[in-house]
Amino acid sequence: QVQLVESGGGNVQAGGSLRLTCTTTGSIYSINRMGWYRQAPGKERELVARISSSGDIFYRDSVKGRFNISLSRDNAKKTLYLQMSSLNSEDTEVYYCWAEHLVDGWRDSWGQGNQVTVSS
Repeated sequence: QVQLVESGGGNVQAGGSLRLTCTTTGSIYSINRMGWYRQAPGKERELVARISSSGDIFYRDSVKGRFNISLSRDNAKKTLYLQMSSLNSEDTEVYYCWAEHLVDGWRDSWGQGNQVTVSS
């Protein structure tokens, strides 16, 4: 199993920056891809950015040039980051850390979610 714990959300003024952190423990060797999703009330969860174990990175168009995803690892854990800059009101959502890992087939694990609120 994989456990994901997020931190770093909060309130920020438009144009400001925030960094989200996701600390992953457990069977980290089984993880293939990790990423960040976000969800607004009444809307579907959408992929924001994703990074694979080979280093391939994806960003949704609306965050390209503003958000940066990165991943670090030590023996016991993986830490996923999302550095967000030039934030605007459309970035106000709950952000979820995600990991795709292999346990009797590919499984998805999620963090608890972190609210990001951008005020103008």
